[in-house]
Amino acid sequence: MATPAEKLADSLQELKALQDQGVVAIKSEMLSRTHRERLLKNKFIEEVYKGWYLAVPPAFNEGDSTVWFSNYWEFCVQYLEDRFGEDWCLSAEQSLMLHAGNTTIPSQLIVRSPQANNASTSLLYSTSIFLLKANLPDKHEQVVNQGIRMYSLPAALVRCSPSTYIHNPLDVRTVLSLVNDASEILALLLNGGHSVIAGRISGAFKNIGKEKIANTISETMIKAGYDCRVSDPFESQTHSLFTSRIRSPYEGRIKLMWMEMRETIIKQFPSEPGIPSDITSYIRSVEDIFITDAYHSLSIEKYRVTPEMIEKIRAGNWDSETNKTDSQERDAMAARGYWDAFNSVKKSVKKILGKSNPGQVADEDHGEWYRELFGPSVVAGLLKPSDLSGYRNHQVYIGNSMHTPLNKEAVRDAMPVLFQLLEEEPSAAVRAVLGHFVFVFVHPYMDGNGRMGRFLMNAMLASGGYPWTVIPVEQRDSYMYALEQASTKQNIEPFTNFLAQLVDSGMKGKPIAKV
Repeated sequence: MATPAEKLADSLQELKALQDQGVVAIKSEMLSRTHRERLLKNKFIEEVYKGWYLAVPPAFNEGDSTVWFSNYWEFCVQYLEDRFGEDWCLSAEQSLMLHAGNTTIPSQLIVRSPQANNASTSLLYSTSIFLLKANLPDKHEQVVNQGIRMYSLPAALVRCSPSTYIHNPLDVRTVLSLVNDASEILALLLNGGHSVIAGRISGAFKNIGKEKIANTISETMIKAGYDCRVSDPFESQTHSLFTSRIRSPYEGRIKLMWMEMRETIIKQFPSEPGIPSDITSYIRSVEDIFITDAYHSLSIEKYRVTPEMIEKIRAGNWDSETNKTDSQERDAMAARGYWDAFNSVKKSVKKILGKSNPGQVADEDHGEWYRELFGPSVVAGLLKPSDLSGYRNHQVYIGNSMHTPLNKEAVRDAMPVLFQLLEEEPSAAVRAVLGHFVFVFVHPYMDGNGRMGRFLMNAMLASGGYPWTVIPVEQRDSYMYALEQASTKQNIEPFTNFLAQLVDSGMKGKPIAKV
């Protein structure tokens, strides 16, 4: 008679067979009742919706949304294909968001299908799918990207509602920035006789400074006999960012976020003290805060470090060759790497205080910060040497966040834009706040993004003479919430206020982070 462990192994074998076939959305009939109940009891699958399940890892903690958010799109695609075959498509508005590189998981996904029932299906973690009974766009107005059926970019612009310009201006402006020729949009407008929509789209292009495309649309519609009245559908004007061609939605998105967020930061952040005359004293203050900074920065990432471990490493009493216990300790490697990276950042800060352009210094030096951060883990055999090669080559996810970091190809588009913006930005406060935020928004590395983001923040704070600022682990939840608001809702105010209060306390000699 099989033991309970052998029975569970049999059930896991069935689950593995489904995963090997690429199945993410597990329909109840794909597993026998016995296997399904056994996997549920042992928490190897989680019910998403009645009769639909998702595989979860053995270390899965109930209430952790990471597994769901990281599998969200694949699950939805497989669920929709099972229900509708190819007869479904995302709404024009949500198609536009995806074309804009908006990687946030939507609270409600709106799907069109002639077979739908105008009903909402509740999923995990306050997400849902609304199945709208509606005709699909013509085939030439559809595209399929990674299995997701949606409106093409021109069709999404033409078919989206006027309120999209008000509620999602960043997404619309990003999509507009990608259009370099009016032909495809005009074909849809002319064939449908959409004179009002043409006036709205023409006004939108004028809003972002693309006068040539705007005039081509309105003049062509008038020439074809339509009464095309140009109107600006946005509630505010934007800076003209598109004097050169935008290569990807991520480039345009980051530039737009930067321009829209910077004024909030300038208004709310303490005034810049300016580069200190006594650079030696400033560097000494940075060195004095190392133990506190390392303790809190590593603890935020949930490493189990102690001040004693950090002091041991700073004093040089750590040796991976002779102390095999330390060489096998992930936490000790993190602490040693933090010390090495901290010293590398300190060298960059000295360059910045010497009046080198802070954006250029960060661009040139951040790769070295990263190599120092993880070098000890490579030496100890905890990581492969290839892990130091640079930006990631795989997708990553942020625990319990609805923001999905950019795909690996997009990282290569986004990072040069970040450093260009840092180089051109006149405000140290903006460089610090948005340098940190955009870095973790992109998440360019497989690991260490939070620590790297905080290093970048402090290097940029130094460029304005602000003190090195520690984010206390006790305020981790507030810190993560503020970043989530910026990432998913483009609301930079909570993160600005959070950092401004810490910086202000440090300027008054009242740092709130203690070991």
